[in-house]
Amino acid sequence: MCIRDSYNRRLAELSAQAVQGKALRAGDMSPTGAFLAPLGDVSFEELVDIYTEQAAGLERAGVDLFVIETMMTLSDARAAVLAVRSVSDKPIFVTFTCDENGRSVSGTDITAALVVLQGMGIDAFGLNCSAGPEQMLLQLKRLQEYARVPLIAKPNAGMPIIENGETVYRCTGEEFTALVPEFLAAGVAVFGGCCGTTPLHIFELAKIVNNYTPRPLPQRRHVTCLSGLEQLRIVPEANFVNVGERTNVAGSAKFARLIREKNYEEALSVARAQVEAGANIVDVCMDDGLIDGPEAMRDFLNLMGSEPEISAVPVMIDSSKWEVLETGLRVVQGKSVVNSISLKEGEQEFLHRARLIRRYGAAAVVMLFDERGQADTYARKIEVARRAYDLLTADGFPAEEIVFDPNVLAVATGIEAHDGYARDFIEAVRWIKANLPGAKVSGGVSNLSFAFRGNNAVREAMHAVFLYHAIRAGMDMGIVNPQLLKIYGDIEPELLRRVEDVILCRLS
Repeated sequence: MCIRDSYNRRLAELSAQAVQGKALRAGDMSPTGAFLAPLGDVSFEELVDIYTEQAAGLERAGVDLFVIETMMTLSDARAAVLAVRSVSDKPIFVTFTCDENGRSVSGTDITAALVVLQGMGIDAFGLNCSAGPEQMLLQLKRLQEYARVPLIAKPNAGMPIIENGETVYRCTGEEFTALVPEFLAAGVAVFGGCCGTTPLHIFELAKIVNNYTPRPLPQRRHVTCLSGLEQLRIVPEANFVNVGERTNVAGSAKFARLIREKNYEEALSVARAQVEAGANIVDVCMDDGLIDGPEAMRDFLNLMGSEPEISAVPVMIDSSKWEVLETGLRVVQGKSVVNSISLKEGEQEFLHRARLIRRYGAAAVVMLFDERGQADTYARKIEVARRAYDLLTADGFPAEEIVFDPNVLAVATGIEAHDGYARDFIEAVRWIKANLPGAKVSGGVSNLSFAFRGNNAVREAMHAVFLYHAIRAGMDMGIVNPQLLKIYGDIEPELLRRVEDVILCRLS
């Protein structure tokens, strides 16, 4: 038995003797002090192993719940949650420490951290340490809007000051509890004390909170939330979500060359340009025969995570290989979306991968494939979408985290069977939005115009017309190059008429 395991186990056993069954016992886990790559030399997998050793000892000693506290980075918190879930199904509480602006040491906004960890199935979320009650209350009011789990508050006894070389907390028990009613109004269900608090502070706290009945759980909000360092909410009143395509080795020759050369620093400039041009999500794909996909995905996402202007937005982890997708899920900052899973290999494998995606707290793009192949007609698209949706939601996958891709296929190829592909996609979008509540729709827009490679003017017009009609039908997001998006109203009238004939399959 390792030191961390035996030490935690012994502490938990002593606590059992102390409470003699009269109180619940929480197994406490806090940051390790190790830094993840690229800032340090510890991998995410190694960090999970460290936390697993701690959690295993606490679980063997029979703790009633786990408290993962004073988290300063989202990666630490994710690793700790995965570790606990690998050894126990008991409740998990997570608390972060943040600055006065509501950001962790790594720059993650606490609302974005909440979104990620709720998706991983934690049971309560909140703040500890950080500052005194007043500053913490401001941040908990922000969290209240997004929380679907109980909120926790464990403030310090005021802001610390240094006197004669020692840290002093001046907040008295009465001052510490003065704002308790406001905390409870902000949704706080668990209240305690952190640095500088004494038995007197907790005694004063108990006198007040014991007069309140437990708060009901927040009503679940079926809103699609993704995040990088910042939160991205995909709601009907929001604009169309642009997913930048140029950090895909299949979509950019320049990016592919930089990744093959392992020139990641310059490759980051491609991602940065996408965000600056308006990409709300960055699609990252490393599927190339000359590239080690898992290694490239890990190294590039790690570097993206150290660039705040890029990592502010969520990542779409894109690959046809599950090994690459899972590597990305381990290291990505924030709540990502996986692109993609499908029924191509049958229901069992489909649900197995969906459960793993949910374990990491991510959303999933569902490509409309099944055992019979690609859904290329309207009838096949809605058939496969209905089947996938029913399977996922019955298995507990949140409907709002399902993103369907009804397959954007090339039109005007000279093959008559291809002529209705764009129209069928648009009609499938309309059907999905009307019949599969909560689900979102995406697609790789550039696939549409492959028959016109080399003719950028026509391709850009085709994309603009397609998006105009697909968005009106309910399409929520699309993989595009935001630097080359043309405005529908700016297309020359004759070109617009001809392009619409093609997109809508209007026979002349």
